[in-house]
Amino acid sequence: MGLAVGSLCAILLVVVFLSAPCHGQDTYVYSRATYYGSPDCLGTPTGACGYREYGRIVNGGDVSGASMLYRNGTGCGACYQVRCKGAPCCSEEGVKVVVTDYGEGDKTDFILSTHAYAKLARPGAALELFAYGVIDIEYKRIPCQYPGYNLFFKVHEYSRFPDYLAIVIIYQAGIYDIVALEVWQEDCKEWRPMRKASGAIWDMPNPPKGPLRFRFQVIGSGGAKWVQPSNPVLPSEWKAGVAYDTTIQMY
Repeated sequence: MGLAVGSLCAILLVVVFLSAPCHGQDTYVYSRATYYGSPDCLGTPTGACGYREYGRIVNGGDVSGASMLYRNGTGCGACYQVRCKGAPCCSEEGVKVVVTDYGEGDKTDFILSTHAYAKLARPGAALELFAYGVIDIEYKRIPCQYPGYNLFFKVHEYSRFPDYLAIVIIYQAGIYDIVALEVWQEDCKEWRPMRKASGAIWDMPNPPKGPLRFRFQVIGSGGAKWVQPSNPVLPSEWKAGVAYDTTIQMY
């Protein structure tokens, strides 16, 4: 059964536990950050990762564009703890952000949404921090957390049933990079690789017919692993714009 992004249904959860534990970076890296404007101060639905509306609202709008950390789209969906440094208005906690876009600034690693940038400041000091424009920061990668959500495969809006399938993987918890995605072709009894099109989008012309099974390769601190949901993820007549529950999550 498909779910529109942002909605949930009651469903039996089958959790795949990977042997490699999830760990963030032990130390912070020093860099710089700035921010971009948007009508509602959240993310942008036109980000390079291809997340569309999910990229605007995920993590409560605490999202960021990245340059070096974008890594040709492999960095899409990664989570970071970011703290500003050197300004009296900086908070100690900082903000946790999700990478949803590509962007370059003045020697910056992060271009934060306005909503995220404001959280770098102490309470009541956001306007003072905005006046800096570009600030010194420290950051480290941390596990993503999406309580109540499984991993979802969203059929991208550009998909055209049954001739062209594009997938975006969302609500990816943990601290893994997804580096390969394959779909099972039942009549040939083989796994067919999907192409990394751009950002977080994987696509395939003339996909197999029928309910679709997937497996994907992740890289974490313990190396590379293949992860396969136990049941088909997409129904026979999948629909563009719909997100389908894999019934698994990675922690």
